[in-house]
Amino acid sequence: MKHLLYTILSSALLLFACSDYLDMTPEKDIDTIETIFEQRTSASDWLVGIYGLTTGLVASIGENVAYLGTDEFVTCDRFRNFSNLQGKYYYPGFKISDGLQMSQDPYDNLWEQGGMEDRFNSFYELIRSCNIFIGNIDNVYNMLASEKRQWKAEVKAIKAFIYFELVRRYGPIVLVPKNIGVDEDMSKMQQPRVHVDTCFNTIVRLLDEAVPFLPTSITRDSDRAAFFCKESALALKARVLLYAASPLFNGNEYYSDFKSKNGEPLFSIQKDPEKWKRAAEAADEAVRECEYGHRLYNGTNNRSSNLLNTMGDIELSMYSTFSNPEFLLEWKYTSEGFYKFCLPRFKSSDLKYFNEALYGCLSPSMKMVEMYYTEHGLPIDADNTWNYNSRYQMSKEASSLYKDVVPPNTDVLQLHLRREPRFYACIAADRLYWQLGTNTPYVNYNLLVKAYKGEQFGSQYDIVTSNSWQNINGYWLKKHTYSNWAIKTYHENIKRNETLPIIRLAELYLIQAEAWNEYLEKPDDRVYTPLNKVRKRAGIPDVVTAWKSTYSKNPQKVDSQEGMREIIRQEINIELAFEGHRYWNLRRWKIAHEKLNEKQYGWNILGETERVFYNNFEGPVVIWNKCKFTAPRDYLNPIRAEQVLISGVVQNPGW
Repeated sequence: MKHLLYTILSSALLLFACSDYLDMTPEKDIDTIETIFEQRTSASDWLVGIYGLTTGLVASIGENVAYLGTDEFVTCDRFRNFSNLQGKYYYPGFKISDGLQMSQDPYDNLWEQGGMEDRFNSFYELIRSCNIFIGNIDNVYNMLASEKRQWKAEVKAIKAFIYFELVRRYGPIVLVPKNIGVDEDMSKMQQPRVHVDTCFNTIVRLLDEAVPFLPTSITRDSDRAAFFCKESALALKARVLLYAASPLFNGNEYYSDFKSKNGEPLFSIQKDPEKWKRAAEAADEAVRECEYGHRLYNGTNNRSSNLLNTMGDIELSMYSTFSNPEFLLEWKYTSEGFYKFCLPRFKSSDLKYFNEALYGCLSPSMKMVEMYYTEHGLPIDADNTWNYNSRYQMSKEASSLYKDVVPPNTDVLQLHLRREPRFYACIAADRLYWQLGTNTPYVNYNLLVKAYKGEQFGSQYDIVTSNSWQNINGYWLKKHTYSNWAIKTYHENIKRNETLPIIRLAELYLIQAEAWNEYLEKPDDRVYTPLNKVRKRAGIPDVVTAWKSTYSKNPQKVDSQEGMREIIRQEINIELAFEGHRYWNLRRWKIAHEKLNEKQYGWNILGETERVFYNNFEGPVVIWNKCKFTAPRDYLNPIRAEQVLISGVVQNPGW
């Protein structure tokens, strides 16, 4: 117990960076819960500690396997196998994507203490901490009753969040409405897992209990910016109900024989369409509340073209220091940001741009490069004006609309031409421009990406090596980086409270569109309108206009539920790319086994000419072939085998 108290209090530093009252550690062990909950200050430290330990996993590309555990990224062996002296992998998401998950010592183990890194408690220990807070906050003598209700609501919301993170990893979980005393008989501690619908309903109930007592983002105090507010709690409720309605959890025949240790079913195999309606209505409610004080980031107008301004909006939609109007819930980075691995590593002799802190080894996959739309807002294989069959040939751009984005009248791969603004804002590709600093009279930081071996961005090695940082497919990720920060001194601009979006408004609009589409027999404005809000900011035509235009190969696709399902899923994959969503979406849609067993492709990074680099224009080459996803086993995380024996809970199917 003393270890738990110390950990909760000292973890406050993980949540904020600039609050002096959090810059402390206990001088000695705390003896009792009662002394903690006598005064406001120590109770506040307990609350902050719960949030801090939660964010320590979620807002980290290392600990949160969803960022790197899918098919969005490719990387070199040096990064893939990056580990500490004890052999523990810093970025275990790649191990999961390669089918190396195991029940003996699982990656992404949040069920029990000792998972991931030692500094992280299990999520069940955090639930215990939530229960302690909820049960004792009313004992604090120097607080107003209204403040106690708010703090209790903030902890109920984070408890709901923790439950949800467990459910989307493990499915049915053990619910802990009240703590069991440490001196109780072991039989009382060995609680069973409960039906997954009960889990979702419990999460929603906690959020419903919290919402009336939470302030809005506008009315809350500035020092509570990382805590749940009314908007973020409602948005989380919509996300939770979306998962509850999705195929993995709604009528999944994989789990017809999955039962608790008491023999009770843990899944219902009968699909319930009303779950989609419940999710849609929750999303509508959340949007109504959020649109009072939040909006999609827009308004960039200081760049030299409409395309560049739209790219600016897309870029800045991902940046915040608790200041972005699009972010509904944001937590500060708790480990190194993406930038070290995404920004290019130039030669040390390149004095204007070389930064020894950069590795340039984490690349968007070819699958994601091809995911983005054409300029008409259509998939590249659905646009009559875009030559899909020639996408691996060279071509030229003559339009001035692409000034400072695509070099005019220059050989560029057709795949990189006439794409939507999100492509150019998020993907850096050979023979396209990449702004890597604010231009001065002496230095133009809008660099032309030259990716052939020996060129500025190209490989500095004669082989694809396993022991050095290396870009292995010829693409770089712009998303999560900022174009006006000079690459040489990029790290000097990083602020202590820079945040990651945990939920942003664009996701909420996409939840609306998906849930209503799945519920309605035929899509209508309840589907199209929220989707179009996201597309408008992206700088592409609304969905009906795009698909009904002369550019479209299939004008009827937007008229059916099945057609809109494909369209919405691609929109989700694009808008939320590289944010840790695809990992979960492929699972909840129950299509992960179709997508995550495919080889990864890229260009020949050792090619010194365009012909060799682009594989004689015959298409990309295989750069990784170890991706593996086994159904139904890999849809749910394993509980560590020893823990199954100790606790008596049933193991997930296949493990």
